[in-house]
Amino acid sequence: MTEGTVEEVDPIESDGRFDRFLEDARRLLYRFRQNPMSIIGLGIIIFFILMAIFAPWIAPYPGDAGYKTTDTHFDQRFEAPSLDHPMGTDQAGRDLLSRVIFGSRLSLQLGLFVLVVAMGIGIPVGLVAGYYGGKIGTVLMRTADVFLSVPALVLALAVIVALEPGLRNAMIAISIVWWPWYARLVYGEVLSVKEETYVQAARGIGSGTRRILFREIFPNILSPITVKFSLDMGYAILVGAGLGFLGLGAQPPAPEWGTMTAQGRDYLPRRWWLTTFPGLAIFLIVLGFNFLGDGLRDMFDVEVD
Repeated sequence: MTEGTVEEVDPIESDGRFDRFLEDARRLLYRFRQNPMSIIGLGIIIFFILMAIFAPWIAPYPGDAGYKTTDTHFDQRFEAPSLDHPMGTDQAGRDLLSRVIFGSRLSLQLGLFVLVVAMGIGIPVGLVAGYYGGKIGTVLMRTADVFLSVPALVLALAVIVALEPGLRNAMIAISIVWWPWYARLVYGEVLSVKEETYVQAARGIGSGTRRILFREIFPNILSPITVKFSLDMGYAILVGAGLGFLGLGAQPPAPEWGTMTAQGRDYLPRRWWLTTFPGLAIFLIVLGFNFLGDGLRDMFDVEVD
C-alpha cells in the first residue's frame, strides 16, 4: 500500500458478521429439520398457499365459486364424486372441488388479517407496558386481562351480533379478542430483556425510547412472536370456520369452508361429501400450521402460551 492511500476493507467480512449469520442460519435450519412433522406442516401450508394463489387457474369450474353470485346447475345437484366432479356437487349443482379451492383464499385471508391486526395492537401495548411498567403498565395489562377474562369465541359472537354477520365483521370480531394474547406475550418478553447490557448501552449513548423499543428490544423478542403467529394462524382459521358454521361468518354463496360444512349437514349421511371435503380442508390447514409452529418452537428453542 503506497503512502496516502487507504486500503478498503469490507466491514461485514472484517468482523465475521456474515459468517456468523450463515452459521446461525444453518444451525436453525438443522434444528427445524430434526422434526419431520415440521417439514410436513411446511409442505401442507405451501400447498394451500399455492392453491389460493392459483385458484382461478386450477379450479375446474371457477364460476361455481363466486363470492357474491355463483353459477348454478340444478340438473347436476347432489352428484357423488366422479371424474367430472372429484368432490361431487352441492345442493345447487356447483362443483365442490372448485369451491374448496377458492375457500382456501378466504381462510388464509381471515387468518392473516386477524393476526396482523392483533399484532398491530398487542405488540405496541406489550412493549410500552413492559418497558415503562408502573401505572402505565398496570393500566394496559389490566385492560388486556379484561378481554382475556371472557372466552374468545363468546366475545367474538357478541361483537358480531352487535354488528351483523359477514366475513369482514367476523375478522374484526376475532381481531378484537386476539390482541391481548400478544400484549401479554410481549410484556413478559420485554420484562426479561429490558435490563440486558445492549439495552443499557443504548440508554447510555442517549438513544430515544422509540429507538430502544423498536431497534434494540423488539428484534430480540421476534422468535416467540414468530412461533405464536404460526400456531395462531391455524386457530384463527378454525375460529373463523366455527363462526361460519354458526351462520355468523361469511354468508352464502361465499365458498367458505365452515359455511359449506354447515350447509351440508342437512343432507347427512346420504350426501356425505358435502361436509367431508370442506371439513377435511379445515383439518389439514390447521394441522399444517400446528406442525409448522411446533417445528419453529423447536428451532428457536422458545416456549409460548
